[in-house]
Amino acid sequence: MSEILSKELTHECVLVMKENVKRIGICLAELRYDEIWQRPNSQLSSIGNLILHLCGNIGQYVLSSLGGKPDQRKRDEEFAATGGYTADELLARITDTVDRAATVMSQLSEAELLRKRMVQGFNLSGVGIVVHVTEHLSYHTAQIALHTKLLKEKDLGFYAGLNLNITNE
Repeated sequence: MSEILSKELTHECVLVMKENVKRIGICLAELRYDEIWQRPNSQLSSIGNLILHLCGNIGQYVLSSLGGKPDQRKRDEEFAATGGYTADELLARITDTVDRAATVMSQLSEAELLRKRMVQGFNLSGVGIVVHVTEHLSYHTAQIALHTKLLKEKDLGFYAGLNLNITNE
């Protein structure tokens, strides 16, 4: 992997992550406090839980593993919470976490992106970690959007103003 390719990979992943935070913010703006903490059923997490979970995951994978901070994640608490954070507080937490992760990711050298390390019991390269957190954030953002659409019965306008019918040249 070249240094140019390394920078392009982390740059594109950061863009996707920040776009997902924007989408989470759109969802949170639509929801009341009780809806944020509502579990659709016993097998599903609330939107609040998913956001806490994303902060924990990104913290463990990027801030700790790639950034050298101590791993202080308490994963079970992410899913056990039944409230305690407003929409604004949750958005501030995920925004701050992704911003700090973006800083770490943008400073990674080619060697650090290729180096293997153990995270949450998995042996991953820096590339594997960057791809994991990007995919994981996208996956849960889609769950948050679906839950919001089910509660509010409305289009969230993620692609408002864009012509998505343009074909490739």
